[in-house]
Amino acid sequence: MTNAKPILGQHALDGVKVIDLTRVLGGPYATQILADHGADIIKIESAAGDEVRGWGPPFAREMASYFINVNRNKKSVVIDLASAPGRDLLLRLLEDADVLIDNFKTGTLEKWGIGYEAVLKHRFPRLVHCRISGFGEAGPLGGAPGYDAVVQAMTGMMSINGMAESGSVRLGAPIVDMGTGLYCVIGILMALHERQSSGLGQYIDMTLYDSALALMHPHNANYFLSKKPGTATGNSHPNISPYDKYATATNDIFIGIGNNRAFRRFCDALGESEIADDPRFTDNADRVVNRAALTDLLTAALAKVDGASFAETLLAAGVPAGPVRNIEEALLHPQTAEREMVLEKDGYQGLASPIKFSRSSDVGVACLPPMLGEHTREVLGAVGLDDAEIDGLIAAGTVVQADG
Repeated sequence: MTNAKPILGQHALDGVKVIDLTRVLGGPYATQILADHGADIIKIESAAGDEVRGWGPPFAREMASYFINVNRNKKSVVIDLASAPGRDLLLRLLEDADVLIDNFKTGTLEKWGIGYEAVLKHRFPRLVHCRISGFGEAGPLGGAPGYDAVVQAMTGMMSINGMAESGSVRLGAPIVDMGTGLYCVIGILMALHERQSSGLGQYIDMTLYDSALALMHPHNANYFLSKKPGTATGNSHPNISPYDKYATATNDIFIGIGNNRAFRRFCDALGESEIADDPRFTDNADRVVNRAALTDLLTAALAKVDGASFAETLLAAGVPAGPVRNIEEALLHPQTAEREMVLEKDGYQGLASPIKFSRSSDVGVACLPPMLGEHTREVLGAVGLDDAEIDGLIAAGTVVQADG
C-alpha cells in the first residue's frame, strides 16, 4: 500500500470536504472511511479532545489505540463551539463544505442557534448534514444517550449472542457503532449523489438504535414468521446446519455448509458419505430439525482429523471452512498481506480500507492520526484568517493549537 502523496483525481472522493464534529467511534469510523478515499476531513474537537484519545492502554504518541485506529487522514482543529466566536468559525468552515457530521446530544446545535432546519439548510442549501444519536429526537427514548453495548442490550442483539448456559453476552466487537458508521457513509454518499440532480443537500437522521435493529438478520426475520424471539445458540446458526465450530485432533475449525452440494462434498472429504445419505439430513431444513444428532456424528468424526490440513482440503473442495485463529495469527496471515490490509508508516500501524477499486486508489496513510489541535492554524489560515486573527482567537481561548 503506497504512502505517496495523493494525486488530484486519483481517489474516489477527491474534492469532498467534510466538517466532522463527531467523537468516540461511529462518526469517526465513518469519516475515516471517507478520508481513506480522498475526502478532506476537518475534525473539530473541544479543548478536552475526543475522549477516546484516553481510552487505553495501549498508547502511542500519547494517543490510545482506540483513537488511532479510526482517525487517520484527518486534520484536528480545536474550537470552542459553546462560544459565539467559535460558532462563527464553524459557519465560516461550512461555507465550502459538502458534509457536516455530528453526534452531539440531541438539540445541541439547535440550542446554539445553528440547527439544520432553522439555519444550516437556508444558509448552506447544498450541505449534507448527518446527525448520529442514540435513539433520535422523538419517541419514549428520544434524546436519551446511547452507547454500543447498551443498544446491543436494548435491541435483542445480546439475547442471541453467547451460549445457552451463559445467558446474554455482549458482542466482542462494537458492531453497533461501526455498523452505524457504515450506514452513515452509505447515507452521505446517497445524499451527495442525489444532490447532483436536485442541487440541494439534506438532513440524514442516523441512530444507533435503528442501525442495531437493521443488523439483526436473520433473527428479526425469523421472529416475523415464527413469533419466537430467538435464543443464544453459541457458535451454531439458527437457520443453517452444519454451521458451527468443531474440535479436531489438533485445533478448532469452523465449518459453514449452505447447500446440499457442499454438505455432500464435506461428508465425502470426511470419509463419512453415509451421513449425507441419511434421510434425516437430506436437506438444510432436515439438518436444522435434526441438528443435535448431526452434531454428535460430526463431532465424533472430526475429532480424528488434523484441523489445519482438513480445513484446507475442504476449501479446495469448495466447502467454506477455516481454523479458528487469534488476532495475531489473522493479522500475520499471508492472505492479509496479499490483500494489503495492514498499513504502516512512521511507526503507525492500522487496518487499510477494505474497499478496492479498479481505477481509484485509497489514500493509504497520507496523514497520521492528529495530535489535538495539530492543524488549527493551518485550517483557519486556509479559510482566510491571518496570523494576527488566529493569535487573537488563541489568546481568547476560542481555539487551541497543539503545543510545538
